[in-house]
Amino acid sequence: MKNIKYIYIAILSVLVTSCSSFLDTMPDNRAEIDSSDKVRKLLVSAYPTNGYIMTNEVSSDNVDTSGPENPYTSKFVEQLYNWEDVTESNNESPTRIWGSCYLAIASANQALASIEELGEEDLQGARSEALLCRAYSHFVLVNMFAQHFSEANSSTDLGVYYMTAPETTLNPKYQRQSVLSNYKDIEKDILEGISLINQTKFDVPKYHFNDKAAYAFATRFFLYKGDMDAVIKYASLALGSNPETQTRDNKLLATYPTDAISKQFISPSLKANYLLMTAYSDLGLMFGPYYSNSKINHKAILASTETTMTNAPWGQYSRDLYYLFPRQYSGSNLDKVLSPKLPYLFEYTDAVAQTGYRRTVYAAFTADEVLLSRAEAYVRKGNYDAAVSDLNVWLKANVKNYTPMTEATLLNWIKDMPYYTPINPTPRKKLNPEFTVQEGKQEQLLQIILYARRIETIHTGLRWMDIKRYGIEVTRRVIESNRVVALGSTLTVRDKRLAIQLPAEVIAAGLEANPR
Repeated sequence: MKNIKYIYIAILSVLVTSCSSFLDTMPDNRAEIDSSDKVRKLLVSAYPTNGYIMTNEVSSDNVDTSGPENPYTSKFVEQLYNWEDVTESNNESPTRIWGSCYLAIASANQALASIEELGEEDLQGARSEALLCRAYSHFVLVNMFAQHFSEANSSTDLGVYYMTAPETTLNPKYQRQSVLSNYKDIEKDILEGISLINQTKFDVPKYHFNDKAAYAFATRFFLYKGDMDAVIKYASLALGSNPETQTRDNKLLATYPTDAISKQFISPSLKANYLLMTAYSDLGLMFGPYYSNSKINHKAILASTETTMTNAPWGQYSRDLYYLFPRQYSGSNLDKVLSPKLPYLFEYTDAVAQTGYRRTVYAAFTADEVLLSRAEAYVRKGNYDAAVSDLNVWLKANVKNYTPMTEATLLNWIKDMPYYTPINPTPRKKLNPEFTVQEGKQEQLLQIILYARRIETIHTGLRWMDIKRYGIEVTRRVIESNRVVALGSTLTVRDKRLAIQLPAEVIAAGLEANPR
């Protein structure tokens, strides 16, 4: 059999660095993929190891800043917060995300080529995983580095380059495709991957695209695309006939000490965790009980007026409202309100010298997010009873003294609530989506679903995508002594800064930059 060779570091070099770097790295990063076992091992590297969470979360309205006297920040975080083009490079910078995703795509593509070459029937499960991995990394890239998908603009909005084969030429020339083209390719890969999902077998399923993870990915993809029927279809496949058995066991998590909850939150034993991913990351420090990045963070005024510490339709806020109540940390230059989701982990490369890498593990797809996605789809379809039913399942898993909500109770909470202003904040922000939302009941129930989603996805970066989907404006604020003392820039509907700028190296190599 002809030996099949992949050079994934070289492919990364083509995409991110210069031709000379490509020549420098190519000879030492080759492997022969000539067996089923090697294909499966290769797919371990088809998942990105540099995550989008930090970039998305700091770009969103889930953080405020304190004044210039607070030293606990970095130029990188400041650039993200102010929606500036990022010049700093670290494990969570756009440069690393871009490179990590294309490296994962390169591995997926080589696996697909090797599967074709080997022609072995037992590799169809591996083909499913490779297709889903390729779709996932492209999905991350297009949603970070482009405007959000819309029927009106996606045919002309700049997307990314969709790579479907291993690169074999020395100096290939790439061009950005449209967001619409990217979404068509992602959908094709997702659907083909799902068609083979019953043939996948994993030793540790929660770290691979198992069936529930695949359905959850499809749910999020179609939610962002705007296909509500498909959202309901794939969410229902993931959740099964009894969603209550799939949601996170927050009652159990609440029995652990605070410093252990984040590690238990990402346990593979929790049914709610459909797919877990690892990342080189400072997230455990930023959203942990440390001074690290305390200048720009999820602060008390934000939590108490918009997110986890607000009075909700399901109860007045107290530490007894939720099983996993938010932890508040305050002091000189310290103002954080955190939900324990992201563990701070350290991987030692030299135990004696105490050197290594900061890492975290995060739940990339969960039953709880899928459930709220389906609830949103039901509202968009006008099936309000089904939406309220799904919301009640989510509430039962999160609220201690749970009492089922009715449509009337929910609407009574939101209908007279004033819209958010930076000085007088509320959870209700004006929605400016590129699809139709009916005034009255539909808009009000969507506000409640988005409020629940914001609580559920705090610190995970997904709020940024909700901002892009719904055209929510964001104004930067300076907080001192738990009050707003100054206002900064405002991010408007379809603001050009909603598309994160491509890495400078990629632009220098010839890819068209995002307009500014």
